[in-house]
Amino acid sequence: MNQLEKIRGHLKTINEHKALVTKLCFRCGLYKQGLLHDLSKYSPCELKTGFKYYQGYRSPINAQKEAEGHSYSWLHHKGRNPHHWEYWIDNAKDGLKPVAMPFEYVAEMFCDRVAASMTYMKDKYRDDSALKYFEDNRHSTVFHPDTERQIHYLLQYLADHGLDKTMKRIRFLLNRYRQTGSPGI
Repeated sequence: MNQLEKIRGHLKTINEHKALVTKLCFRCGLYKQGLLHDLSKYSPCELKTGFKYYQGYRSPINAQKEAEGHSYSWLHHKGRNPHHWEYWIDNAKDGLKPVAMPFEYVAEMFCDRVAASMTYMKDKYRDDSALKYFEDNRHSTVFHPDTERQIHYLLQYLADHGLDKTMKRIRFLLNRYRQTGSPGI
């Protein structure tokens, strides 16, 4: 694949992904988050990585980590986007500590994970795809227990009930969270 094809492919992928996340966020009432989602992907730091490591079937950040051992692009991205669990790791006095994510960001993380599965898997996507990815990668995450329980609940709900019912459920849980400070899951 030549460089122009990589540039076009990466831009197409991130635009598709952002459009899907925005649509999902709007469906559950996260209008501002939907509009602002992943804008850092258009920064020079993140675009450079995307253009260099684009493959079309997975995130260029993963390819950069394999090639270079780390990704400055990822550090840039996760530090500006609170829908990533890594944003919520604190350097506490006893070492690194996961902090509970506000539920609005758990819901956006759900939208992001589902849209990523749809974007990369295309017609192989199923309602349990994001759950399977979550479970397959659980060993390399450091979620706060509340955050882990909430995202797992939403991904399992999607696998069991489909996208339409899950979007309605998230809207209900967001309303409960805004009223009581807890989504109740």
